[in-house]
Amino acid sequence: MTDSVHSLSGRSIITGLKSAGVRFVLSVPDITTSEGLLRPISEDGDLRLVRVCKEDEGVSVCAALSFCDQRAVLLMQQTGLMDSLNALRAIALDYCNPVCMLIGLLGKDPAVPPARSEKLGVRVIQPILDAMGIRHLMLDTDDDLPDCLSAIDEAYQSSRPVAILLGRSPT
Repeated sequence: MTDSVHSLSGRSIITGLKSAGVRFVLSVPDITTSEGLLRPISEDGDLRLVRVCKEDEGVSVCAALSFCDQRAVLLMQQTGLMDSLNALRAIALDYCNPVCMLIGLLGKDPAVPPARSEKLGVRVIQPILDAMGIRHLMLDTDDDLPDCLSAIDEAYQSSRPVAILLGRSPT
């Protein structure tokens, strides 16, 4: 039996995204979110899944959709975030566009905070986001969803990027 203290539901995330006005999810498939989040998104008639070749392409498309009053999130792993840092710097930060990211932390132990992870790729993400001035939040359980969804609203109101870090694989 799982309780909300230790679970992160893909269905809850999807319901929350829709309540935050998100209609597009851009993604490069990843192992962290495939079963619990990406597959259910692909089957949801209210969300449009757009497959992109590279994460930096997703940054551009998210920004472009904001000019059409459409909300989008970019679903990726932390490796994709690192690949797209220059696009984020230019498109989201320099040009002030709301790019909202859901980032799966591949290899993160759910019981260990990212800063103490044995995995370098997990450990460096928050300091990189801090250095870039990108607001970030941890989404470890369903109880964290309200703050994360508010951050999406704030990103669109302020034309700033936000990173929501998935502390565990959604089920």
